[in-house]
Amino acid sequence: MSTVAIYSTPTCPWCHKAKDYLKEKGITFTDYNVAEDQTKAEEMVNKSGQMGVPVIDIDGTIIVGFDKAKIDELLKLD
Repeated sequence: MSTVAIYSTPTCPWCHKAKDYLKEKGITFTDYNVAEDQTKAEEMVNKSGQMGVPVIDIDGTIIVGFDKAKIDELLKLD
């Protein structure tokens, strides 16, 4: 089972798409609201080098944005 975290904001449409996709696929994930949690926002920037959301961390591999193909590849989804 993979460890999945998503760094997001409540107003980001791509964040909602990414979370909905993970839920649809039955993937458990931890959601960090970087608009409210400055510590997690800094962690996101340190991991990704990016200020944009979503940032998805799958077992330490960072995906910036909602890249469905990369998510499927890392989680071995069809």
